[in-house]
Amino acid sequence: MRTETDAFLGGRLTLRQPPRGAHRAGTDAVLLARLLVPAPGATLFDLGAATGAVGLASARLSEVGRVVLVERDPDLAALARENAAANGLDDRVAVIEADLLAPARQRREAGLEPDSADIVLTNPPFFESGMHRPSPIPQKATAHTFAAGGLDRWLRTCADLLRPGGRLGLIHRADALPACLDALRGRFGDYAVRPVHARAERPAIRVLIAGVKGSRAPLRLLPPLVLQDAAGHFTPEAEALHRGDPWPLP
Repeated sequence: MRTETDAFLGGRLTLRQPPRGAHRAGTDAVLLARLLVPAPGATLFDLGAATGAVGLASARLSEVGRVVLVERDPDLAALARENAAANGLDDRVAVIEADLLAPARQRREAGLEPDSADIVLTNPPFFESGMHRPSPIPQKATAHTFAAGGLDRWLRTCADLLRPGGRLGLIHRADALPACLDALRGRFGDYAVRPVHARAERPAIRVLIAGVKGSRAPLRLLPPLVLQDAAGHFTPEAEALHRGDPWPLP
């Protein structure tokens, strides 16, 4: 596979990724990686990891004990392994090739045991079949689309892998917030929802959602994150996150 090497987190992390036009990690991965801070020694799963950007960023920026990158595409999983080794993180990072939508028995056979994660971070495919025009690039189309009911099954797997009281962090399209909350209902609580806007005067384009498995605490709507100023430059908050600094908002 032809690849390009990108610098993340102000150069603290380097990633080999597919070339431009394919599915690539960018701002969404940075925001998700900084959403939750793992406790020292915690086990963190990055589900749908692709080349490993989210999980590797968490490993670089925290004292997390173990990171498991789960990716079904063999080529991307191979890149994730190479990226872990190239960044000197392979002593704390494992890569599992598995389909998160497969039956539970198949997930167990692949090494995904229930109640094994303290934190799960995930960027699910953004569309169900028939909701959009898929990319002509097969790998990108697969990364962005799954079958009807896929979001519920994906988040069910997240809940299965988390221990009771474990924390979930996910990023999705802003208009998918109702579908996300529907899929999380009965499995998670204590939601913290943060809208993400490209510019202050425009509608939100993403939502960041954090929740606690088994909690019944109510939802909290947090202050928005604005990515760009009127001139199209990153805001100070967005710049800080891309450098790998702690989250700048409460």
